[in-house]
Amino acid sequence: MSKFDAKYLRMAKIWATNSYCKRRQVGALLVKDNMIISDGYNGTPAGFENVCEDENGVTKPYVLHAEANAITKVAQSGNSAAGATLYVTASPCMECSKLIIQSGIKRVVYSDEYRLDDGIRLLKRAGIEVEKLEVE
Repeated sequence: MSKFDAKYLRMAKIWATNSYCKRRQVGALLVKDNMIISDGYNGTPAGFENVCEDENGVTKPYVLHAEANAITKVAQSGNSAAGATLYVTASPCMECSKLIIQSGIKRVVYSDEYRLDDGIRLLKRAGIEVEKLEVE
């Protein structure tokens, strides 16, 4: 465990407050060599209205998760996520876990459990270090 883990995770929680989503706000930071190389929060794609849920309160199918936003943002920047640590406020889902594996992220630190744990199981199967950390 890094001495900065709790601080980066608290920063991800603050970043989550940028989300327009009502059901759940999630934030993510990608850190490599003690530098934040990307960030993300859950929300709609660029250019879409900032409304995550439909009239019934169900999350729209095109809403991006915080992890996906951070990973695609680092790809756009020309940086590499290889060897990085992802700090995320909710444990990654299966789809985000596939992106995490493919992007070369080596470690995931999260604070809250997602309703399914298949993403965490996949990360562990891929040899990615996964750590749950309680932060206020």
